[in-house]
Amino acid sequence: MALNWLQIGLAKRDLQDMEGALEALERAVAETATNPVAAFAYAQVLFETGRNAVSAFERATALDPANPHLIRTYAAALAAEGEAERAQSILMDTLSQHPQWLDGHKSLATLRVAIGRRDDFDESYHRAIAALPDSLSLRLAHVHLLSTARAWDDARACVQEAIHRLGPNRGLEIARLSIESESNGPKGQDPNLFETVADVMDPGLDLCRVRHAFRCGAIDAALARAETYRNTPQARLFWPYLSLGWRLTNNPAAAWLDGSGDDYVRAIDLGLSPDELADFAANLRDLHTAQAPYLEQSVKGGTQTDRQLFFRPIPILQRVREKITGAVQTFLDDLPASQEGHPLLSPPRDRPILFEGSWSVLLKAGGFHSVHTHPMGWISSALHIELPSESNAGPAPAGYLQFGEAPPELNLGLGPTHQLAPKAGTLVLFPSTHWHRTVPIEAGERLSLAFDIRQPA
Repeated sequence: MALNWLQIGLAKRDLQDMEGALEALERAVAETATNPVAAFAYAQVLFETGRNAVSAFERATALDPANPHLIRTYAAALAAEGEAERAQSILMDTLSQHPQWLDGHKSLATLRVAIGRRDDFDESYHRAIAALPDSLSLRLAHVHLLSTARAWDDARACVQEAIHRLGPNRGLEIARLSIESESNGPKGQDPNLFETVADVMDPGLDLCRVRHAFRCGAIDAALARAETYRNTPQARLFWPYLSLGWRLTNNPAAAWLDGSGDDYVRAIDLGLSPDELADFAANLRDLHTAQAPYLEQSVKGGTQTDRQLFFRPIPILQRVREKITGAVQTFLDDLPASQEGHPLLSPPRDRPILFEGSWSVLLKAGGFHSVHTHPMGWISSALHIELPSESNAGPAPAGYLQFGEAPPELNLGLGPTHQLAPKAGTLVLFPSTHWHRTVPIEAGERLSLAFDIRQPA
């Protein structure tokens, strides 16, 4: 029977019925206390729902001490419960025994950034490479981390050191060229920069090639490369760049993809009272414990919560989630008819609404979101909870949500196509492929919630 409860719990978790999952997994653990899978799943759901999970992870690790996925989440639970030093110690001890555990290195680096230890956030990579100097995978993972952090000089130095140690290598050459392009190095405007790897076909490299072609003004080349991915699983990485190229060439396909103006952008008042907004804001502020944004986030001058926000059993949060789910369904019902091949309009709309991610952002004075898209989502969002006064925010469009502006590092000169002034309690929904950003606020704080809707299969 315990196996049945485990299966039920995992199935409910997949459907994002987290309270039902927790109840089933608790029964599974009670009936078979020595089942390592049930123990890990129970601890995981405790952690995902924002509950204290350290004790459950300790029981799970006793049953399965060599499971790296368990150790990584155990460390995250420790950090979430105020034991960041112990979390770091556990990760460092495990990495000393398994120096090629790449996920562990990334987890430790991410944790250090979040608690304000940016100066030595990549220390574990240096130690591991010193122990295993001929490990190409370690060196490439380190370079990728530094590139994500936009620590271009350090990334460049790591590539050169690796080439000196290992000799010429295709992976290192790709890393070197990508850094040269993205950092706008001495050859960052060379249209032939990637010729030495012309025979390599890889989505990540091709995305870099597309961006480089735009940066060099080779719009047709960028479009040709991006077009090859339209009917592939990686299409969502390339749709935003097709939008830029089509706009630059006055191709009507841009209107087909993005709509005209704000066709696919909706602002929906959720009907939250001032008391509900105040209650919601107080609960969200309690969750902002990080000292800095994570490396891969668009947040500048603020913090973002960890884990799935909507999985937490906070009454006001769950009431807002219900309102949001209804608003998303209304958004879907109001969309034009299905169009084959369109990233927003072609997926089925009669499936359960599931969240790919949900989080809160707290921006301080000067804070903003840089230009970005959400390649993991189908529909994205912004729900403002608290806003600075107009005098603190600064003159319009300070604090506005803007759509359509090209990433400034591509030097395309494409400004926003439309913008919305934020309003507390109003949910903005838009396609995840839309370029968007927020204009910096001058003073005060802005508290918001965001999520991505998972694209149905």
